[in-house]
Amino acid sequence: MRISKLHGTGNDFLVTGALDGSGAPGASVARALCDRHRGIGADGLIALLPGTDGADCTMELRNADGRIAEMSGNGIRCLAWVAEREGLGHDGALVVDTGGGRRTVSTDFGSGSADFATVDMGPVTFAPAEIPLTAPSAFDLEAGYHGVTYSGDAAGVGNPHLVLFVDDVATARVTQHGPHLERDERFPQGTNVEFVAVVDRRRLRMRVWERGVGETLSCGTGVCAAAAAAARRRLVDTELVVEVPGGEHTVSLGETIRLGGQVRHVFDVDVDEQELVRSLA
Repeated sequence: MRISKLHGTGNDFLVTGALDGSGAPGASVARALCDRHRGIGADGLIALLPGTDGADCTMELRNADGRIAEMSGNGIRCLAWVAEREGLGHDGALVVDTGGGRRTVSTDFGSGSADFATVDMGPVTFAPAEIPLTAPSAFDLEAGYHGVTYSGDAAGVGNPHLVLFVDDVATARVTQHGPHLERDERFPQGTNVEFVAVVDRRRLRMRVWERGVGETLSCGTGVCAAAAAAARRRLVDTELVVEVPGGEHTVSLGETIRLGGQVRHVFDVDVDEQELVRSLA
């Protein structure tokens, strides 16, 4: 199995090609490969699958815990880097089917570390049934844990998010409260949790607890959810930058939301599948 490791603003993924129809690796393989102590280590495993009905390819993403995730804004940019190397797409554009819907990635992949890609992430939804959320409204939700009460909004970007506004992300108790908030009973599929501070009208600062992964250096769908929630509250303009521990994203809000950021290829490695299976025993 050929594995490529890449990251988008520190959100790292393993991408494996399955364009020959061999199918995507299962949950146990994803857990083994993503394990940071016994495997290669990553926030998720992405399978590059054949496209259908006009798509250049299909993305299947499993989080580090092995569970299927619908979409990743950083992950799809990493997949695009590998797909372009495989000769997919044309004129700097790649059409990708994901669990969160069809997405188009515009690429500017040169040599060195300055590779950049922008994804049309589609519209952000605040409709509870589409997130999905069982509360009557996605707005002004309160969530509390260990005596701390947060306020924010739920949003859907092909996957569920809870955007919580805080004064200072540096002191936010992401790792302590994130595991509890991820399992908020109002989110039937669980949720990603963003802790967001407004710097000014063109800049947000964010940390994130990702469902099925933990705190990560970046989350592309989380960046989109945070920007859309802040814009709905009229806290930011429609063109802005979102800072995360792994770097910066550009965000453009309109009928759909466009997410831009760097992609860095780390290495390629061949994994002996039989040896991997033995390691799981």
